[in-house]
Amino acid sequence: MSTELSTSQDPPGDSHRLSPRQRKAIIAGTIGNTVEWVDWALYSIFAAVIADVFFPKSEGAVGLLATLAVFAVGFVMRPVGAAVLGAYADRVGRKKGLTLTIGLMAGSGFVIAFTPSYEAIGVLAPLVLLLARLVQGFSAGGEFGSSSAFLVESAARGRRAFAGSWQQVSVAGGVLIASLLGTLSTSLLSEDALHSWGWRAAFVVGGLLGLVGLWLRVSVEDTESFQQTQSAGRARSNPVKAMFVEHPVAALRVAGITIAGTLTYYIWVNYLPTYANLTTGIPLETALLSQTFCLVIFVILLPFVGLLSDKVGRKPTMAGFALGFVVLAWPMLHLLNDSFLSLFLVQLTGMLLILGYSANCAVIMAEQFPPEVRATGIALPYALAVALFGGTAPYFTTWLSDSGHADLLWLYVSGAALASLLVYLTMPETKDKEFS
Repeated sequence: MSTELSTSQDPPGDSHRLSPRQRKAIIAGTIGNTVEWVDWALYSIFAAVIADVFFPKSEGAVGLLATLAVFAVGFVMRPVGAAVLGAYADRVGRKKGLTLTIGLMAGSGFVIAFTPSYEAIGVLAPLVLLLARLVQGFSAGGEFGSSSAFLVESAARGRRAFAGSWQQVSVAGGVLIASLLGTLSTSLLSEDALHSWGWRAAFVVGGLLGLVGLWLRVSVEDTESFQQTQSAGRARSNPVKAMFVEHPVAALRVAGITIAGTLTYYIWVNYLPTYANLTTGIPLETALLSQTFCLVIFVILLPFVGLLSDKVGRKPTMAGFALGFVVLAWPMLHLLNDSFLSLFLVQLTGMLLILGYSANCAVIMAEQFPPEVRATGIALPYALAVALFGGTAPYFTTWLSDSGHADLLWLYVSGAALASLLVYLTMPETKDKEFS
């Protein structure tokens, strides 16, 4: 009996019910994406330890800055990976694209885990670290487009947003698993053990999880959309060029869709604990506890908001997210103080609004493009917008705080939300669009 999990469409039936084959494909895609993001997130969690291991100990502050610079360079590689790996997935298939991305991510994780320290091999240690992180950034850039296309193409017509929401569930789930590995390592091991082998064990676990994800992706058939594109001879030899020449409006729309989503996500989901610590003095561990509670609620609710989008449409759910930040950014940020309850309510309110974006982003981007350029069309404009707006959000937010203008952050958030709101209100509704 074949071990492959088919993603082909079952015979026509209830367009709002996922078939067993579709459910298996979505589960395989979600698990694979989750373990990919475990490997990506471990680096930032162990940044301080990595600084001590891979850079001269006598220059500790410089070492940490260098470690964070390597992190940033990996981030810059994401648009490159989006262009190259998105085009690869459009030319040769979602399955091969996803197999390649997770192989690169897991392999780089193993390289980081087993690279000797600076004391052992000198300058080669940070050079190997840099190369491994470049590969991980390259892989992460291609993952979003390929996984989003795979999940949405694997869904029943009336469940496309529900299927696409699992892309974001898997990202948040991967960060939570990485955080758990970091918590266990730091709480159960002595400082000497953590620095000598504990952090390496976490990367090994992440790499092994990546191999599990690789096995799942190898066992999945490609989507029917891609197979039909190949059989009909509609494949493009240069999907990047085809996207810009044949679908420029859709590419710009994807970037516009992303602006508010990535900015608010990086501030509320990733950076708010640090921002609150800097501006209100709330202990960082207290702020991180609030973040963990809110993130769990966020992950649980994501698929339900995907179901809501499948019922009422993409435009109202995404417009609700953006309008909410236009109206509530000022009161939320001005209510923030040094109490746990204040931070929890502000962070939870923001995350509840972001659900309207995160549950929709994969499906709405996939619905902008035909299958022959879909992975590229999702990946590249998204990666560029994330680099410009999401990647700069923590820096700009910190700059505002340090320069005494923290009270103006709400203008930045509201302005970005207003820009994306205009995109959401003017874009066509795609909930019932024919989708190949």
